[in-house]
Amino acid sequence: MSNPLDRVPLSVQSAAVRALLALPKSLRRRIAGKPIRLDGQELALDAQLFLVLEKASGYRLVNGTPEQARKRLSDSRSLVSGPPIEPITVRALTIEDTVPARFYTPEGLGDDAPLLVYYHGGGWVVGDLDSHDNVCRFLAKLAGVKVLSVDYRLAPEHPFPAAVDDAMTAFTYAVKNAAELGIDPDRIAVGGDSAGGNLAAVTALQAVKAGGAVPKFQMLIYPAVDASVRRRSRDLFAEGFFLTSDDMDWFRDHYCPGEGDWADPRFSPLLSEELAGLPPAYVATAGFDPLRDEGEAYADKLKAAGVKVTAVRYPDLIHGYFSFLGAGSRFREAAAEAAVALRTALAL
Repeated sequence: MSNPLDRVPLSVQSAAVRALLALPKSLRRRIAGKPIRLDGQELALDAQLFLVLEKASGYRLVNGTPEQARKRLSDSRSLVSGPPIEPITVRALTIEDTVPARFYTPEGLGDDAPLLVYYHGGGWVVGDLDSHDNVCRFLAKLAGVKVLSVDYRLAPEHPFPAAVDDAMTAFTYAVKNAAELGIDPDRIAVGGDSAGGNLAAVTALQAVKAGGAVPKFQMLIYPAVDASVRRRSRDLFAEGFFLTSDDMDWFRDHYCPGEGDWADPRFSPLLSEELAGLPPAYVATAGFDPLRDEGEAYADKLKAAGVKVTAVRYPDLIHGYFSFLGAGSRFREAAAEAAVALRTALAL
């Protein structure tokens, strides 16, 4: 059955969301309902409002075919990403004639600049350069870095390890073409959210193993790092907090249908026994996220291997907050802290 909101133009829906967010806090609380508390945490009002809007719209991250899920994400991104952040110079390029990408340069940043190679989230099945355009603009401006956003191949058309190969190709390309890109080859970071955080972590692992250039820093935002174990947070937040447990199965089975590959460190980097020597990491998790516990387990294992780690849990947020820059100030605050961590790491 179609949803009545499907007939409302996106411009009108966006205006309604902005009007809702502009209401006094007391009114927003009445709309959101009583505070949600679980596992000793209280959900942020912005996050609770987001979930109310999600339910009212009938939106589901996963529903139907991959093509349908991609279209829904594309149609809805303007509702949560916010207006394009400026001034940023953006140009399209193709990595090694095979991988589409987008290159972001904030105003006033010249040559010999730091670079972030960014991998978008979306469960390796959905998401693209457009879905994370404002995320890359935000990071470029606040962190004072150039950003290379990578449009890696998606599953199920291109299953594991196609995305891994494209992610590594993009990092190697940045190193080889530093002069052309106007970047410092010794200040290249990798980063991403969710599935993109997975690819960033795996790229760092692959780079160390290859014995060549290694990222200076890894920015991992609620990363998926272990497909082999079901942890407590996955049961606690299995339903009702944007990303569901069933969604996770759907993404995994499209990306890596062979159960024998789930323990491969190129899919589950938490299972790698070769973490020593990895670059410093910023690992952010959300309190109401089924992925929370595996991300924190990865941060702990990195620390045990001697890697410098800044691990931050946002106990009041949900999965996806990094992309919700236009859906409330609390989301932007958390994203800004990641940008500051990135800026500091590459400055040092």
